[in-house]
Amino acid sequence: MSFLKAEWRKLAIANFEIDKKILQEHVPYGTELDLWKNKCYLSLVGFMFVNTKVLGVKVPYHTNFEEVNLRFYVKRFDKGEWKRGVVFIKEIVPRIAISCVANVLYNENYQALKMCHRWEELEKGRLVEYQWKKNGQWQTFKIISEKESAEINANSETEFITEHYWGYSKRKNGSSNEYEVTHPKWRHYEVLDYSIEIDFKKTYGAVFEFLNSKEPCSVMLAEGSEISVEGKTIISK
Repeated sequence: MSFLKAEWRKLAIANFEIDKKILQEHVPYGTELDLWKNKCYLSLVGFMFVNTKVLGVKVPYHTNFEEVNLRFYVKRFDKGEWKRGVVFIKEIVPRIAISCVANVLYNENYQALKMCHRWEELEKGRLVEYQWKKNGQWQTFKIISEKESAEINANSETEFITEHYWGYSKRKNGSSNEYEVTHPKWRHYEVLDYSIEIDFKKTYGAVFEFLNSKEPCSVMLAEGSEISVEGKTIISK
């Protein structure tokens, strides 16, 4: 049985090209940075968990909720093939219980904050917005896109960002956790406009303060789908 099943919907994604050296200390054992055309990407991602079940059970008040994460991309060569995955700098959710379970079982850096979202169909487009409250101030990531979705082109930047099917995290003893995330290939919406009103230092620490004055190299909106998160395995030294 999968550890978690849910839907991930309306994934707003802003990608920043950054220096690889910034991420080296966060790269889990057994993996290496996964680059797009020799560019190292760090992504801000906001989305909704919908119809969430843990070990097949819906937990009251923990079924539908927002998440915003800051993540980067790695790969691991295993049994003759490359596994492409993500590593999270931090994941923000609105429920303390979710953050506690994820931190303990998967060694992820979850934080519980007040959050909200807004989805609207406009006359000629679609609005998707995610917010979280940090130290008394609302942080906002908003996208306006085309109303209708389209297939993601093969070998495109959007495919690279969305087609990572493994999660990795560092353990205190120097080993790593590995877990599989399954979902079909997603569709996406063409982004028309966006705004990022975030104090990255306040949310993610001084190391990422430079993002306050850095424009993303690309912004995307993916529809998402049903997903599953499988049980973890440990990569030992």
